[in-house]
Amino acid sequence: MTSQTATLAGSNKTALEIKQVAFWVVTGGIWLLPLIWIDPTIYLVLTVAGVAMGMLLFLTAVGLTIIFGLMDVLNLAHGAFFAWGAYVGFTILGALNGLGWVETGTLGQSILSVAISLVVALVVGGLWGLVLERLIINKIYGDHLKQILITVGASMIMAEIIKVVWGPNQEVMLVPAAFTGSYDIADVVINKFRVAAIVVGAAVYAGVMAVLLKTKLGIIIRAGVENREVVQALGYNIKRIFTGVFAAGAALAAVGGSMWGIFREEINPAMGEENLIFALIVVIIGGMGSVTGSFLSAMMVGLAFNYVAFLMPKLALGVNILIMAIILLIRPWGLLGKE
Repeated sequence: MTSQTATLAGSNKTALEIKQVAFWVVTGGIWLLPLIWIDPTIYLVLTVAGVAMGMLLFLTAVGLTIIFGLMDVLNLAHGAFFAWGAYVGFTILGALNGLGWVETGTLGQSILSVAISLVVALVVGGLWGLVLERLIINKIYGDHLKQILITVGASMIMAEIIKVVWGPNQEVMLVPAAFTGSYDIADVVINKFRVAAIVVGAAVYAGVMAVLLKTKLGIIIRAGVENREVVQALGYNIKRIFTGVFAAGAALAAVGGSMWGIFREEINPAMGEENLIFALIVVIIGGMGSVTGSFLSAMMVGLAFNYVAFLMPKLALGVNILIMAIILLIRPWGLLGKE
């Protein structure tokens, strides 16, 4: 009887492994299907654009992944942090343009302009996250309904402050001179800033994973997610650590907003709400708390959006919602979420 049970368990495990392999083969191979309808050169252009958009979506969603997945906080003010990052970047680039660093700057000045705008956006987003967590979030851990209501209210207030400080109208975002135009490689035209977006997105992913997996702080954070009481008993102030995690998530959202503003070359007070839906789709597809899952999910969403936008523009957003629905039917916990 025992041997039969073991054999059955082994068969079930094998079947599950086969299903998982099939899932990943289909998930990976499906992005080659557009080659049937799209010229290979255009396909390469769309693929690079999709990867760049995926990186920008990852920058948008990684903060939400950390706050929602690791801390179990439904932070619907995430879009407001995103918008603040865009407006801070707009202000910094405008100031640096007065020094001749942006529209007429050298390659070094262009890189420094983007770097400075991202660092300042990171700091401002982190400060907003710190204030929000200390004032209201730390009082409602574990209560999702209150989190939704309070963070929606906070988002509205932050959006109104943007209108007071910068005005309600759409603004044109400056693009540093070195990142304007395109590279032409064997008839494959690649926007220069998209290359920068890929580099920044990959760097942020590597940095976040290094902190979570290779540092003592990352170990404490992951342990605190599993059992706060034990970590607290070991002498670590888990409340202070989680405050820092929330601030880091808000800071990353602000960096995503600044990059997105340069990418789109325009910003408006409602841009946070518009991009929040993409962030939610990425986090849900990737799996709660999985940074790598969100990274893969962002690539999928970015590629699907660009392919479908080229073939059938009206279905571009809908196809990502369809992908989310299909993946949740197959894997309700997401690509790399815990079952």
